[in-house]
Amino acid sequence: MPIVNVKISKGRSINQKKKLVKDITDVIVKDLDVYPEWVTVLIDEYDRENWASAGELHSEKFGSGFGKEGVK
Repeated sequence: MPIVNVKISKGRSINQKKKLVKDITDVIVKDLDVYPEWVTVLIDEYDRENWASAGELHSEKFGSGFGKEGVK
């Protein structure tokens, strides 16, 4: 039973997440030759103030946006 864990910043819409889990499931089914019912996708969402890279909090580095809109 494949389990995929996706970590993203908070702010994506339910429709974006629905598409993401569908796309991930489709790839796993195709590549691993398993039934869709066997695939579990977990989405962990983080506030930007609790995520950092290169020693800088994402809330300060990218602001409140997400995806390409959040990039300075």
